[in-house]
Amino acid sequence: MSNKVSVIIVNWNGEQFLEQCLSALMAQTVKPHEIILIDNASSDGSVEIVRQFSLVRLIALDRNTGFAQGNNLAIKEASEESEWIALINPDAFAETCWLEQLLESVERNPGFDVFGSKLVSAGDSSVLDGAGDAYHVSGLAWRMGHGSPVSISAENEREVFSPCAAAALYRRSALRKIGGFDEDYFCYVEDVDLGFRLRLMGYHCLHVPQSVAHHVGSGTTGGQDSDFSMYYGHRNLVWTYVKDMPGLLFWLFLPLHMSLNLASIVWFALRWGRGSVIWRAKRDALMGLPKMWRKRKQIQKTQVASIGEIWRQLDKRMIVTKQGRKEI
Repeated sequence: MSNKVSVIIVNWNGEQFLEQCLSALMAQTVKPHEIILIDNASSDGSVEIVRQFSLVRLIALDRNTGFAQGNNLAIKEASEESEWIALINPDAFAETCWLEQLLESVERNPGFDVFGSKLVSAGDSSVLDGAGDAYHVSGLAWRMGHGSPVSISAENEREVFSPCAAAALYRRSALRKIGGFDEDYFCYVEDVDLGFRLRLMGYHCLHVPQSVAHHVGSGTTGGQDSDFSMYYGHRNLVWTYVKDMPGLLFWLFLPLHMSLNLASIVWFALRWGRGSVIWRAKRDALMGLPKMWRKRKQIQKTQVASIGEIWRQLDKRMIVTKQGRKEI
């Protein structure tokens, strides 16, 4: 295969996962052109572990820039020879043919520029962690199939709204065209926003079930239900809807989006006693709206995909059981 790939890992205090993650990349049947690891000022032994892998290019930062800015920095630092950028989380462990299967799918599907892997639970490989990201008309996002049994039958490749960036492949020129991740997000939902903006620009995403990674999920941020995850996830869900939902669809579903945000505040406050965290997330989302609206104007101005194309890829089910969590 002639396609060259730069694999990027953004790490913060991932000491307990890094050796397994990097060893899995060293064992790939198709070797990456390079592996770049951005360390966001870890206070554990992460840097020392990375230095044991001589083929990994370490960029150790003096502050925590978050997942979004860390990836953008690595993309800029990547070799110009690399046409493709693969992202994998430090708590995701790629099977040996992970990259090979992604690149074989690239060859088979020239109409696609984004490819997502199948994620299975690192704790139980019979449980699915995610098979691509779904985006609902209300502005909720989730990993499809999360928690369901892994299929034992052959699965077909299929188009999905966007990939989970815990293990995904992007055409570098596409990332450059849209400006990479939105660094205001810091972390969480930034990959959904990226996928939405790519789709608005006419790019398409394919789920590749033969490309598999075992994912812990929020391994370095206190778990999927931590205050950290809840704050950034629920703040950024609002920003993604405001920035990316195009034209008529924005105004048509805005009442539903507002209602579900209010319902989320009530749900997490009364059912889980997390009122202060969810309220802070929504308050800060509102405070950031003027800036996000300015971004919206630029994003919508460069839109290529039609409203009909976006409509076809949105989840339109009347009942959504997810609570809008988007874990990386």
